[in-house]
Amino acid sequence: MNQPTPLMPHATASWLVDSTSLTFEQIAEFCGLHILEVQAMADDLASSKYTGRDPVRAGELTMAEIERGQADANYSLKMQKAPVTVSRTKGPRYTPVSKRQDKPDGIAWVLRHHPEISDAQIGKLIGTTRNTIGAIRDRSHWNIANIQPKDPVTLGLCSQRELDALVARAARKAGIVDDGADDVRLGDDREALIEELRAEREAAARAASEAAQEAEAQAWLEARRAAEAAGEA
Repeated sequence: MNQPTPLMPHATASWLVDSTSLTFEQIAEFCGLHILEVQAMADDLASSKYTGRDPVRAGELTMAEIERGQADANYSLKMQKAPVTVSRTKGPRYTPVSKRQDKPDGIAWVLRHHPEISDAQIGKLIGTTRNTIGAIRDRSHWNIANIQPKDPVTLGLCSQRELDALVARAARKAGIVDDGADDVRLGDDREALIEELRAEREAAARAASEAAQEAEAQAWLEARRAAEAAGEA
């Protein structure tokens, strides 16, 4: 069954572990988590990391739905109301703290490969200021010696669709028009390259997710074995 996950899956799972008698499998399935993560919460190995979030108050579950799940261990909980995704329409783009140090590299890449894009457009795409862009452009930035141009899509600063759309708009505004009649194959090669890059990024993301999940599971198992060994001693 494909359905959206709660807005805060770990916090919701923590609340369900503490407040209901649902099985670990039911909670993991509803929250989109690995069952070992739920077991770790139940064993107080991870509960201190999350403050429980009541999905009933949030409108994502009803008590009647929870009771049906408690009465039947094979029952799959159904989301009552999908969480609303809030999109920003005004103001600068928000960038996670962990990625902010990558902004100069992304700016340098855009300046090198797409000089037709204006500073205002770069600022909106990456979420930065004109002063920063200008400093990187004229190489007066305080950390210019360590800035290495890198694709902002690869860095996670924007999506490929956003970058492609911006490049197309900037090219039209600058009067740069591709003549498809000269070489149709060139356009095909570009599309193929874009698809290949997207596939590589998706594969890398999946591999990273699987590796993180395996590491979490291994850490939980090791902690469980250590606790059992301490109890026997």
